[in-house]
Amino acid sequence: MKKTLLTIIVAASALTFSNCANPYAPGSTNAQRDTATGAIAGAILGGIIGHQSGKGLEGAAIGAAAGGIGGNAVGRNKDAQYQR
Repeated sequence: MKKTLLTIIVAASALTFSNCANPYAPGSTNAQRDTATGAIAGAILGGIIGHQSGKGLEGAAIGAAAGGIGGNAVGRNKDAQYQR
């Protein structure tokens, strides 16, 4: 019961704070869009992998951080190429 409640609280917090900035709004950069996409994909994959070892939330957090960093790097590279 405690674990389910914690999962709901974490998910609700993530949804609440993710609405503060819309990376898919017109005029946003590739870095913003790819950071958000990478963080979401990383959280999903990290949660799945972490669940196999009984640490789904930790896996999701680590995956989101790694995916966000990787997505940001890819997006900044795209932005640099399009500005030439």
